[in-house]
Amino acid sequence: DSEGGLYVCMNTFLGFGREHIERHYRKTGQCVYLHLKRHLVEKVPGASGGALPKRRNAKLFLDLEISSDLNSDDFEYEDEAKLVIFPDHYEISLPNIEELPALVTIACDALLSAKSPYRKQEPDSWEEELQASKHAKTLVQLDNGVRIPPSGWKCSKCDLRENLWLNLTDGSVLCGKWFFDGSGGNGHAMEHYKDTGYPLAVKLGTITPDGADVYSFDEEEPVLDPHIAKHLAHFGIDMLQMQVTENGLRDNDIKPRVSEWEVIQEAGVKLKPMYGPGYTGMKNLGNSCYLNAVMQAIFSIPEFQRAYVGNLPRIFDYSPLDPTQDFNTQMAKLGHGLLSGQYSKPPMKSELIEQVMKEEHKPQHNGISPRMFKAFISKGHPEFSSNRQQDAQEFFLHLINLVERNPVGSENPSDVFRFVVEECTQCCQSRKVRYTDRVDYIMQLPVAMEAATNKDELIAYELKRREAEAARRPLPELVRAKIPFSACLQAFSEPSNVEDFWSSALQAKSAGVKTSRFASFPEYLVVQIKKFTFGLDWIPKKLDVSIDMPDFLDISHLRARGLQPGEEELPDIAPPIVIPDDPKALDIDESAVMQLAEMGFPLEACRKAVYYTGNLGAEVAFNWIIAHMEEPDFAEPLVIAAFGEVASSGAAALGAVGLDNQPPEEMVAIIISMGFQRNLAIQALKATSNNLERALEWIFSHPDPEEESDPALDTMDMENNANANILAETGSEGPRIKDGPGRYELFGFISHMGTSTMSGHYVCHLRKEGRWVIYNDLRVCASERPPKDLGYIYFYHRIPS
Repeated sequence: DSEGGLYVCMNTFLGFGREHIERHYRKTGQCVYLHLKRHLVEKVPGASGGALPKRRNAKLFLDLEISSDLNSDDFEYEDEAKLVIFPDHYEISLPNIEELPALVTIACDALLSAKSPYRKQEPDSWEEELQASKHAKTLVQLDNGVRIPPSGWKCSKCDLRENLWLNLTDGSVLCGKWFFDGSGGNGHAMEHYKDTGYPLAVKLGTITPDGADVYSFDEEEPVLDPHIAKHLAHFGIDMLQMQVTENGLRDNDIKPRVSEWEVIQEAGVKLKPMYGPGYTGMKNLGNSCYLNAVMQAIFSIPEFQRAYVGNLPRIFDYSPLDPTQDFNTQMAKLGHGLLSGQYSKPPMKSELIEQVMKEEHKPQHNGISPRMFKAFISKGHPEFSSNRQQDAQEFFLHLINLVERNPVGSENPSDVFRFVVEECTQCCQSRKVRYTDRVDYIMQLPVAMEAATNKDELIAYELKRREAEAARRPLPELVRAKIPFSACLQAFSEPSNVEDFWSSALQAKSAGVKTSRFASFPEYLVVQIKKFTFGLDWIPKKLDVSIDMPDFLDISHLRARGLQPGEEELPDIAPPIVIPDDPKALDIDESAVMQLAEMGFPLEACRKAVYYTGNLGAEVAFNWIIAHMEEPDFAEPLVIAAFGEVASSGAAALGAVGLDNQPPEEMVAIIISMGFQRNLAIQALKATSNNLERALEWIFSHPDPEEESDPALDTMDMENNANANILAETGSEGPRIKDGPGRYELFGFISHMGTSTMSGHYVCHLRKEGRWVIYNDLRVCASERPPKDLGYIYFYHRIPS
């Protein structure tokens, strides 16, 4: 509340603003509340040149807190606490040990001194103070003539160019350890210490005039080096000339991509700040720019605005007693913060004059901090609950999943993204076909690198780059591949090979191809450019390309046509199921693993998905991922249980009994992949105690599914169907779609800067009121040169007929 502060119920310890405290009292009968108010004290120069406190009322920013540098020397806080007794609003100032019972006093003191839950979410390492290394003062540096160049670094024992450490004794440049998320190195820096005993190393790319990241192998922790400037100068590094980039990107990471960073953020151009409803920035909570970019795009769509902000009074009135655990409340709250304009106001004329007179610019009190929203939406998710950078596309699908599971009113806003894909699989030998439908929310376009229009320039650049690296000279200016959008669209529509295709017409494995078409066109088309792939060493990498994305897009020619005259369908015959007696004997199809990993899922989760679905292909494994991605051990390494043992709870082995006596999802997926409907697969498995072979026999002996339905099954089906890429054959009415013409206009795009989804920065551009606007976390400005050719996810809306 802007003036009333925060009321905390002393029974439930939930906080409420002035507008909602009365409702909570009437609803629960709880009558004792702790009333907290915060006053912002701004220091102003006194007559004697000192600083006198200037008190003024300030908002107590709980979740939608105004983001500004209020921890600077120019500001201080004064907190005021009172105990309030309802319904008479009787107030008792705190501290007051004479009038209050001891138990109440203890509870109030504990609450006032409690650590903020938002601070608890932050890594403890952020709060630790580094200690000076015991080796810093007496460090011996070898006079071996080694000089470190300002760029072009590479591990001296392998080809890695990231996570590099400079040993401060002999100047060796070596890679760090390998991390579970696929980043890091091969541990050569640690091996070097074990061989030589040289204790200190500095991370290249973190060196600034203020210091650097130093690690002590002997002390096994990050340390301070008070003599770091002297130690670096020994190898020709001048700290005063070094700088780290904005948003924490390492200098050696972005050196080859400086132009990408500058172009996407429109650096070097003085952009005009935008204020008012719809122009509110969002604070970066530590690598949360992927969330900020997606939510800015989501709340620019009228259907989401109506569903959450338009229904805000009703959502708040019917919210549960603990609104922090209610998805719709958190969505309405965030949407109101972005669209109300209350947190995006231009500076007053007096403030502008003061800034000009003082020749300084104080940060404006604008923007919101979506801490509570992030805490809720990422709860229990192994990736989004961390402070690591994440894939914006994966977060978009996660958000859509939550929207589906938490309906608000009669209209589901995620309907605008949903479309049905018709897939035609053809046996190349018999020429027979099978048509299946699936639901999707994103059109994924491959990058047609072979269609680059500047191949000669790319070849010349690659030669110069290799020569510069060999000679340890600065790299040449980057040349980016230019790919026509038409080539990407053509690559999407062309038939693709089906791995391990089993032809029911031949009763054997055969060559097969698959073609995808749109059975329906969505109201809003989300297009993802598949820039992220894997190298030969399985290290994730990003394709740095420029694609001429059109402002107007017509995909009407991709409309599905169904079974055509002269086409003959593949017979409905199931392939033989071979389950080895020894689970360890089952090899994992690495090609299917890499297909899933390219979608942004953790590598270990992809391996488990392929293993537990019996190597039946990436599509079946994808269904396993959707069913298990909320589990705590989702991204843990695959542990194959010996024969007769029980697998881990997060990845039950084939044949294990599912929760609530439901068939295992992976077994259901196997049967669905054979062309049978989901309800029939579940019935068959339940009737045969989850025996896969007997279930198939049951299906053939019961061609007509039973009429009766299980309410528990219906609920489970509804939850499973909320996920992307699931089959569309789960209900008699089919999926909810908003079909129409396939002509679209671009209204927004999300861009990524960096080398992988696990690092870098996201920025969102949206077209509003006839002009483009850039949303770069808290910074919201009119865009001068929107980099439409460098985007990662594009948002199109249908053009009315």
